[in-house]
Amino acid sequence: MPDATLTQPSFSVTHDTAPSDVLVAGFSSFGLAGLTAVDYLIDDLDLEETGHVRTEGLPSITPFTKGRPRHPIRLYSSGDVDVTVLVAEQFVPPALGERLSASILDWTEGADVAEIAALAGVPIPHGPDAHRTFYVATDDYRDSRLADGAVPPMESGFLDGTNASLLERGMGSPLGVGVFITPVHAQAPDVEAAVRLVDTVDEVYDLGVDSGPLVSFAEEIRKHYQGLAERMEEREPEGTYDRMYM
Repeated sequence: MPDATLTQPSFSVTHDTAPSDVLVAGFSSFGLAGLTAVDYLIDDLDLEETGHVRTEGLPSITPFTKGRPRHPIRLYSSGDVDVTVLVAEQFVPPALGERLSASILDWTEGADVAEIAALAGVPIPHGPDAHRTFYVATDDYRDSRLADGAVPPMESGFLDGTNASLLERGMGSPLGVGVFITPVHAQAPDVEAAVRLVDTVDEVYDLGVDSGPLVSFAEEIRKHYQGLAERMEEREPEGTYDRMYM
């Protein structure tokens, strides 16, 4: 009899402490800008691992540092910082994004998380004027966090995968959801894109993060993520651009 987990992947969240009201998330995607940005937030804010997302039925990776393995999707918090950070090194195909987001959202609802901010890079053709961060957000998130107009909206397009599912749930519930988007180039990690995302989330949440050292930080983790980027590119046709944004 076939193993059901091979055809029905699942996700479950384990968290040791109560999270903050705000969850900042970065997922494994082209250019690794969002993933690099949240990784840097964890380092700069000196957050500690407080939970993880367990995956079943997916080809998994097991990242490690100095010989110590860790879960590929992890949660970080600190009593002194008003955000909990989710870093997802495990690549989750867009078709399974709804299942991952459903698991995260069930957990955030039970833990009284009020907002989710997702950081993402997208490989769209762009000129120098587009080297900035844009947003797609629910009305309540926009009114609460973006009313000053410092971050412009993404003009039009559509999302898929985990970020799309997060926004869809946010539109029909009190949960505020904002996805911050910046164009990325093929190199991984795209450091300039990650800096833009860090600066944006720092401005929105007043975290006191200095993005200056991110360039050297990104070089330190480049080799760690290089293999991950290569595996992701194998899943994408050569020359593919993200057609979800305009």
